[in-house]
This record gives sequence, C-alpha cells and structure tokens, in this order.
Amino acid sequence: MSDLSDLYREQILDHAHDPRHWGLLDPADLDHAEENPLCGDSLHLTLRWDDQTVIQAVGWEGHGCAISQASASMLGEKLIGMTLEQAGHLTHEEVLDLVGLSLSPNRMKCALLSLKVLFVGVQARNKAEGQA
Repeated sequence: MSDLSDLYREQILDHAHDPRHWGLLDPADLDHAEENPLCGDSLHLTLRWDDQTVIQAVGWEGHGCAISQASASMLGEKLIGMTLEQAGHLTHEEVLDLVGLSLSPNRMKCALLSLKVLFVGVQARNKAEGQA
C-alpha cells in the first residue's frame, strides 16, 4: 500500500470519527435528507447562506459507513465560502478526489451520497420557489 493511500485512509477515518459540521442548522436555507437504499447509509444536510448565496454554514447528520460519513464531512468543509451556484457545479470527480481512494461502484455511491443530497435538495428548493 502506498503512503498516499495510507494518508487518505487516515483522513477518512479522522473525518468519520470526528466529523466536521456535525449537527443540523436551525434555521436553515436548505434542509434535505436522502438515503442510499442499497446499503442503508443516510444523510440529512442543512445549509445557511448570505444575501449573495455564499454558503456560510453547513450542518449535517447521518449514519452509515465510514466513507459516506467522511465524504459528508469533507464536502461540508469544501462548501463553506462557495456560492450556491458554485456548489451546484461540483462534480462527482471532485468529491471522489476528496476521498482519494479507488472505490468500487457500490462504494462510490456511499462517497457521493452527500453530493446527491446537496443536488436534490437544491433542485427541490428551486422548484418550491418556482425557479428553474
């Protein structure tokens, strides 16, 4: 195993055991939850942003494997300071790069659950407000 793989594994374990931005925000501008029915991982994401839609705070809760929980923690750190539009353009590859390990297709779904919650939540919010 390479030193880089060891580093990423340590980072995943660190985020899984000491998640950043744990706990839901109230009030929140975005509040959405999803789960991965294949493995039972779940994630509830809340965001708060300013008048220019710059994300000021992230809060989340969930349960599941270390990869899904660590990915949510790492994505939360990445979202702070981004506009909602920038967050909406994040790619699967960017989130998988945060995880840093080669993953099987099933594990990719774990790592990408937080991005799915973000995207579906933003779409639902926009639809509720009559936006495209």
